[in-house]
Amino acid sequence: MRRVASSGLALSVTAAFIALVFAALVTVGVLIVTGYPPVQTIEQMVTYGSEPDSVVNTINRATTFFLSAIAVAIGFQMKLFNIGVDGQYRLAAFLAAAAGGSAFVAGLPPGLQQLVIIVVAMLVGGVWAGIAGVLKVTRGVSEVISTIMLNFIGGGVISYLLSPGRLAIREGNNLTTRPIGPDGQVPGIPFPDANFAVYGLIVLAIVVGFLYHAGVRRTRFGFDLRATGLSAPAALASGVDVRRMTVAAMLLSGLVAGLVGIPQLLGDAHRFALDFPVGIGFTGIAIALLGRNNALGIALSALLFAFLTESAQILDLNEIPKEIVTITQAVVVLSVVVVYEVVHRFGVRIQRQAVGRQLATAEGGAAA
Repeated sequence: MRRVASSGLALSVTAAFIALVFAALVTVGVLIVTGYPPVQTIEQMVTYGSEPDSVVNTINRATTFFLSAIAVAIGFQMKLFNIGVDGQYRLAAFLAAAAGGSAFVAGLPPGLQQLVIIVVAMLVGGVWAGIAGVLKVTRGVSEVISTIMLNFIGGGVISYLLSPGRLAIREGNNLTTRPIGPDGQVPGIPFPDANFAVYGLIVLAIVVGFLYHAGVRRTRFGFDLRATGLSAPAALASGVDVRRMTVAAMLLSGLVAGLVGIPQLLGDAHRFALDFPVGIGFTGIAIALLGRNNALGIALSALLFAFLTESAQILDLNEIPKEIVTITQAVVVLSVVVVYEVVHRFGVRIQRQAVGRQLATAEGGAAA
């Protein structure tokens, strides 16, 4: 059985490698067709992406990408598609920023301030995702539809509340929440020769990754989660409350989604404005797919996407469309879906053959 597991891991790594190579070849082809030198372009991206400031930006982006992908992966474990991570983390970051800038939270001792902000963000994200879970089990509403609609509703709530006289103040031509004071901020981690610091809450992301891995692979709840995703009728027959697991999965997904914007909020933004990053939730879907819902795979995928996003900044300066990197990311995801399906079928065949050989060996030993 260990050999079967090892072969499955080897096939997964091979599939990821094939997908990345294919995406690289497609990118080179696009560069050649559009008249840009592929070797020089890639060298520029690698050189720029290796500079200290770029490395810090890559790590910081990867931190938010990782949290977003973990939120998505929790739903994927049960074949639930939480498309609403984008709306969940933006609404959570907004209300957490408003709470952090309030006089009540500002009067709390350091440490407790950060804790309150983080808890508010998690609760908001959990409640917003939980609505979709409740709608699914009570009314049969697809979580894909409900989470997309909740994204729009969340955006409307933010637009309504982010105005003077409600939860916003005006700074020049910009509307923001009240700033979080120094006692509520999280200091960054210095990086050699860089002008910026790594988000201090990268530690929180690492903890979330460990908890996700342990919870999914080492607990009864994680087993029920995966069993329900594989076959809801079978899980129900074995005593699993599928409705409860559906709501729980969406709640947990939302709790993690609420954390996505917190490293930046407490690390360097310290307030919420309408230009707060968007799209991280949808990037998380691609990263979760590439990482195969595995914590380590998601971490590596988040670093890859973050590096590509950061290194693409140099392309504009050289009059090369940075959208070429978007093509690369899209091809990676598409090729991963195709290659993993092919590899999965091949892996199933190998596992069946291995199990057949083991059974034959056992029968031969019993006959002797």
